[in-house]
Amino acid sequence: MNTESVPLHTPTSGPNLNIKPARLSAGIYIAVLLAGVAFTAFSLVSDVHNSAMSMTTWLPFGLLGIALLIALGFEFVNGFHDTANAVATVIYTNSMPPSVAVVWSGVFNFLGVLFSSGAVAFGIISLLPVELILQVGSDAGFAMVFALLIAAIVWNLGTWLLGLPASSSHTLIGSIIGVGVANALMHGRDGTSGVDWAQATKVGYSLLLSPMIGFVCAAGLLLALRALVKKRELYEEPVGDTPPPWWIRSLLILTCTGVSFAHGSNDGQKGMGLIMLILVGTVPMAYALNHAMPAEKSVEFSALAQVTQDAINRTTQGITVKDPRETLTTYVRTHEITPEVLPALANLVGDIGQQVKANGTLAKFPADQVANVRNDMYLASESIRFIDKDKKVELDFDSRGLLKTFKKQIDDATKFIPMWVKVAVAIALGLGTMVGWKRIVVTVGQKIGKTHLTYAQGASAELVAMITIGAADIYGLPVSTTQVLSSGVAGTMAANKSGLQWATVRNLLMAWVLTLPAAMLISGSLYWLFVKLM
Repeated sequence: MNTESVPLHTPTSGPNLNIKPARLSAGIYIAVLLAGVAFTAFSLVSDVHNSAMSMTTWLPFGLLGIALLIALGFEFVNGFHDTANAVATVIYTNSMPPSVAVVWSGVFNFLGVLFSSGAVAFGIISLLPVELILQVGSDAGFAMVFALLIAAIVWNLGTWLLGLPASSSHTLIGSIIGVGVANALMHGRDGTSGVDWAQATKVGYSLLLSPMIGFVCAAGLLLALRALVKKRELYEEPVGDTPPPWWIRSLLILTCTGVSFAHGSNDGQKGMGLIMLILVGTVPMAYALNHAMPAEKSVEFSALAQVTQDAINRTTQGITVKDPRETLTTYVRTHEITPEVLPALANLVGDIGQQVKANGTLAKFPADQVANVRNDMYLASESIRFIDKDKKVELDFDSRGLLKTFKKQIDDATKFIPMWVKVAVAIALGLGTMVGWKRIVVTVGQKIGKTHLTYAQGASAELVAMITIGAADIYGLPVSTTQVLSSGVAGTMAANKSGLQWATVRNLLMAWVLTLPAAMLISGSLYWLFVKLM
């Protein structure tokens, strides 16, 4: 049979998506939004008050408010842009009514954010130019944050208006690279020196491979189901508004729940990482260091710093360094090991240990030292990360082990996310899911394949997406729910020999190809403009 002769599946044959929310739902929506805003504002004010930070001007707090609104706006757009993929299968198989499905998905996005590990959040930050991270409270630092977030929002909204399931993760990574390249060029350096290309490549591979995994694995799972499960109704499209048999319905709801939770856990962290960067730059006394670290841990920290410094010094042969911080900043930016790197690291590790020992706990650091010690810890942590990967660095096994242990202590002191940040991002992502889901749902449910989505196809695509995104979260890799799920649906259509709507597939591929350069161009241009205006 010639698949080109099969009539395209039109939107009129799909479920009724024009269902207005009930007044009770709208009331709950508004109540949750107000409660989230109130909790966020109260927590932020309390943290600033408890930090005893002096307020000589309101400008930093005005910039903080704007930056937080933009960051939460990105997560809101991310919610209705990406998470619509999670509900498309349950809606088009009549497993859940649209009004129930989007609320259900929003709730589990919320929970996914709350229980996220934080690994993805700080993995995103490590892609940013080191000098801008160290000066995030400066005009250039705010220009960086504003540029990359606004660029990501603009591209996400543009693709959403066209109904294209483009990747929010892909967009944000492109925005970060664009800022890094622009920053390097503005400082007279080669544009390639503005980005951690090793980390960017790692992220790029995860974004490139995840849709391929979605396509192949979803197709393979559907074929395996056909071979092992001989229930005919599993491979038939829904009849009218009739829901599927209970066991199929349960499976589809379970996979929708898993994708929503995994999406919240992975995608929500991107906003959290940037919010923490904003907070460190504007309110360092409250957020630069983890005040929850107990005093006894500080003693252990100081002792470990001394032992680590001694171990490094044994291999440096008495080399002296004029400016350890400048040496390590250059190393983190270029990754080029020089004889001065290890002595500089030993010097910085010892200095950090002495400062912690002198102050007793991280909560008691004087205001004029907080930002500097936090930057020292960041430099030390990133330097150790690159040294650990570089086997040409002459360090014995025990010294490398000490460095890893010390890095973990530093990360515990600096890489933390307050609960109110998680709650704010969770609400933005969850509520976004419930607002603008319809355009992307129609694309995934009706415009990828030429036939209606069957129960087995929906379950296969969702199950693969859930596992792929969950695994990426464990390994701290940002992947795209959009790309994994939409490619999974395409894979099941191919395996089922249903035929693909190539116009939609071409548009998806174009969005996939163009997202990175478009986001880079927009964010780089905005960064240049903001730096000139500030």
